[in-house]
Amino acid sequence: MKTPPPSTFVPVPLRSPLLRLPPHHPHKTAVSAHFPNPLSSYSTSDADLSSRGFHLRRTPDGLNIAHLNSVFASVGFPKRDPDKIRTALDHTDCLLWVEYEKTKRPVAFARATGDGVFNAIIWDVVVDPSFQGIGLGKAVMERVVGELLGKGIRNIALYSEPRVLGFYRPLGFVADPDGIRGMVYSRKQQQKKK
Repeated sequence: MKTPPPSTFVPVPLRSPLLRLPPHHPHKTAVSAHFPNPLSSYSTSDADLSSRGFHLRRTPDGLNIAHLNSVFASVGFPKRDPDKIRTALDHTDCLLWVEYEKTKRPVAFARATGDGVFNAIIWDVVVDPSFQGIGLGKAVMERVVGELLGKGIRNIALYSEPRVLGFYRPLGFVADPDGIRGMVYSRKQQQKKK
């Protein structure tokens, strides 16, 4: 998988519900959350999603990798090797995708990896552009975060392009909590040393 330059990613950690949020600093690049009880209710119920023709899936069973790859590409992710996607899914601790009943295709997706106890990172949050703006991204994120918190995981992070930080903030994510900044390994930086 080709990774965009680190400057296009923003690490987005999630902290305990008691976190006092720092003031907003536009030049900083990291984000954390406040979920009073994320497991008690969602903004859109599973039944409502189902009545609109959207089915939540929590395993890769039935997930067409080529269709998922086309959703990735439609939102600007680089095209990915299908075998590497399968390997990534095999190493995923929490997975949620939304299948549209009429086409049997994935239209929203997110997954998380981690140590299963303390830390998790949410990856690949995507919604097909034809289905954006109707609450699918929020529905996926609420459920992924809720599942992780339900496992007792309290340090949850994700990477986001700066242009979509506004999507994560209403879900409780905060940039640079307590001044913590994320870092990403860069081959470019290593090559400068040589």
